[in-house]
Amino acid sequence: MTSVWESLTVDAQDPSRLAHWWAEALGYQVITEKPDEVEIRKAPDQAPGIVFVPVTEPKTTKNRLHIDLRPADQEAEVERLVDMGARHVDIGQGGVEWTVLSDPEGNEFCVLREREE
Repeated sequence: MTSVWESLTVDAQDPSRLAHWWAEALGYQVITEKPDEVEIRKAPDQAPGIVFVPVTEPKTTKNRLHIDLRPADQEAEVERLVDMGARHVDIGQGGVEWTVLSDPEGNEFCVLREREE
C-alpha cells in the first residue's frame, strides 16, 4: 500500500495573507480559514492542498523544500508574480533557465521555462 499526498504545510507569520497570496498565484481557492490553519486547493475535493499555519518567528534561512511553477509564458508569469509582491532572490543558482523568486514572507520558489513540445 502507498500513501496519498494530502497537503504541504507552510509556516507563516500571517497565514491568511500568505494563503490568499498563494491562492491568487496558483489559481486556487481558500477552502478552510481558521485562526490556526488556512488551506488552499485547486478545488475543495482535489488534493494536494497547501496548509498555512501560524508561527511567531520569521524565516531565516533558505527553504529545504520549495515549489516549482511551470507557466505557459515564463516571462509574463514572473512579471505577474512580482507585480503581486514576489521578489527576485539569489540563492546561488547561477546562470540557469528558471527564475528564483520569494513570496511575501521570503519563501523561495522557482518559475521554470515553458515545457518544450
